[in-house]
Amino acid sequence: MNDRYLTVAEVTDSARQLVSRFPGAARLRRIGTSREGRPLLMLSVGHGPLHALVVAGPHPDERAAAGTALAVAESAARGDRLSAAIDPSLVTWDIVLCIDPDGAALAEAGAHAGRGRGRGFDPVSVPDLGSGSGPGFGPGPGPGSAKTPASLASYYRTAYRPVAAEQPEWAPVAAHPIPETLALLGVIDELRPFVQCSLHSTDVGGSWVQLTGDLPGLAVPFRESAEAVGIPLQGGTYDALYWENPSPAIYVLPPPDSAVRLAAGSQDIARSTWCAPQHYGGVTAIVEVPIWATPMVADTTPEPEAARTLSDLADLVRDGGRQVTAVLGKARGFLPPPETDPLRRVLEWMAAGLYDLVATSWQPLAQQAAAAKTPDDPRHLTRAQVTTLDIVARRQPLRAAGLLLRLLEASDNSAAPALHDELNGLFATWCADFETAVHPLPVPVHAQVAHQTRTAVAAVECALKALGAG
Repeated sequence: MNDRYLTVAEVTDSARQLVSRFPGAARLRRIGTSREGRPLLMLSVGHGPLHALVVAGPHPDERAAAGTALAVAESAARGDRLSAAIDPSLVTWDIVLCIDPDGAALAEAGAHAGRGRGRGFDPVSVPDLGSGSGPGFGPGPGPGSAKTPASLASYYRTAYRPVAAEQPEWAPVAAHPIPETLALLGVIDELRPFVQCSLHSTDVGGSWVQLTGDLPGLAVPFRESAEAVGIPLQGGTYDALYWENPSPAIYVLPPPDSAVRLAAGSQDIARSTWCAPQHYGGVTAIVEVPIWATPMVADTTPEPEAARTLSDLADLVRDGGRQVTAVLGKARGFLPPPETDPLRRVLEWMAAGLYDLVATSWQPLAQQAAAAKTPDDPRHLTRAQVTTLDIVARRQPLRAAGLLLRLLEASDNSAAPALHDELNGLFATWCADFETAVHPLPVPVHAQVAHQTRTAVAAVECALKALGAG
């Protein structure tokens, strides 16, 4: 099997092949059209009365989800019945193959330009979920069977993620939801899924699950799956700084009336597509897997210098953002306008206050850590929690620098080469510092897919048991 990511075209072709092979079990339909006219496709497998909705491709720089989507579909179409979750007479799996195909096209173009051909995912060779020695579903990675992902530098030089208002899951927070969001909300209203699985990846760290409601029993299969492929459980995440944490790397959204909800800037989560199934008694599981792993995110020992370190990290993200914005300021006169260029739009969004927003959100944590008096004081922050924020502080300027480097390379203005060299020097230093700080280890693509698939299936199985149907 080629250990590479699927393109949108490949996952679509594979879905059509699956429908041809299992005409009685699988069907493919269009649920909407993207802003740029691309089809939004959903593959449904099984005929059970309960619907499990899978959303792949919510962020275009998180590409393991395509393989996961096909692996789940393949197992359900075969009717493996290894658990109630894969019983086609009980559960219908409705799989949105890519909810943001416009963003995916930009990400794929960047990846193609940055790495050349040959690093995708074999469209017909998804992990076999019906066999193997791993817990629950599927095998762990075979020895020497995987290529390594690209370097951190090449990743950030090619990655693309749109502004929040153009991210389908978060766009409902904006005044004018985009067509992709409306299509997804329409499917949720039509199917009333008892569980929704949103498939995400993180660049560096470990694996974790965010839930909009508790799923008792998920902790054990989730932990065993991660152990089977050597992925650490992430003990803290920026996305759920203040969520409830009932078991390692599982975070549950606090009640709607809670004053502490999410990271700064995303307090309106109740309006996101994640929370839409709650209207019908459903729960959403956001399943994160890492592209690079670091065991530091699993270190639960107290960090004695947490308050000082968080202050340093706040300075780091602000300083990096300031330096990228300074280069952007010199190039604005000849770059394409943000109204027509999505990369420029992201840069301006970040420059408008995102770096400071991120840094400021850590002040309550720093105050909490500073107030801790005794070694066993629960207000202490762990090394894992501090490491996850270290990763965020380093990734923000790198994301922006990678986008700006792409725009400078595409420009024929005489000032572009010198600005490119200036920014590229910063970019190289930041990548090297990042690797020194967290020692990232590449996670084979098939390991990302296998773990994410097992976790999604386990989440559905736990939801079934909560309904008394498992």
